[in-house]
Amino acid sequence: MPAKSQAQQKAAGAALAAKRGEIKKSALKGASKSMEKSMTEKELDELASTKRKGMPEHVARH
Repeated sequence: MPAKSQAQQKAAGAALAAKRGEIKKSALKGASKSMEKSMTEKELDELASTKRKGMPEHVARH
């Protein structure tokens, strides 16, 4: 599943880094903190690897 915004892609990247032990889990905040707990490494990798070109910075919630 591709990321829908640059913010989501960045949060997934941070969560993935924490899951892999590249950064401390305590450094995570907000969405990346919950993503790290609830998603698998494969799911996070799919979100984080989405191309940013043409993607909005943020998407409004409904």
